[in-house]
Amino acid sequence: MRLRAALSAAFLAAGAALAVAAPASAVANGNDVAPGEYPFAAKLSMPVIPRADGTTYSSGCSGSLIAPQWIITAGHCFHDVNRKPVSGPVPYGTSVLLGATTDEPGKGERRQVTEVQQAGVNDVALAKLDQPVTDIKPLTVSPAAPTNGQKVLLAGWGSLTEVSPKPSDKLQQGEMQVVGSDATTASIIGVSPKKDTSACSYDSGAPYFVDDGDNTGRLVSVESTGPDCPHSTPETTARVDILKDWIASHTQ
Repeated sequence: MRLRAALSAAFLAAGAALAVAAPASAVANGNDVAPGEYPFAAKLSMPVIPRADGTTYSSGCSGSLIAPQWIITAGHCFHDVNRKPVSGPVPYGTSVLLGATTDEPGKGERRQVTEVQQAGVNDVALAKLDQPVTDIKPLTVSPAAPTNGQKVLLAGWGSLTEVSPKPSDKLQQGEMQVVGSDATTASIIGVSPKKDTSACSYDSGAPYFVDDGDNTGRLVSVESTGPDCPHSTPETTARVDILKDWIASHTQ
């Protein structure tokens, strides 16, 4: 899910929101991720999120392993009943799937989120796992600012379309390119397999990264928001280079 989807679902929260619920393909007009690739890519599932009126709904986000016991994702994935992003104990039950390219019983590593820390300066949060993941290499945080023309990869568990969007049961990928940046965000467009390869609902927090081989890489930014998918216009992503020290203070 992304801020765009949250707006469409009327779950807006003063600059940070969350979307709605339920299973399909991911990253609009992307490719399947081959088994064994990108084991650091995380699927976050929140089956019971409370609303202020006492009702609940389900949702999901994407993310990536950044340290053995920490996932990085979008800040708007964790909020109170008034849609305000929160830090501290996880506000609702959140499960995490890692080390798998399909979401099915017996696949990958499964953990629960226990704690959330919001970056505050942009749409980024760290989610602590109940147990470390010791058999998957985390992504490293790129120390360099994104540059125009830089090629990155996107791997996410989001929907294929904004029409009745659903979280994915299959990890997908796309080749992307940085086309601009400001102090806290980077603008990114699709390159391959199509010009309108793009993030979609439930891709919030998905990593944009440089593949360094051996199933690891350097994280450049995380998915925040954008137009309805698929689209060929820029997606807004949250830079992580500016958070390097903050991330290290929590994860090391």
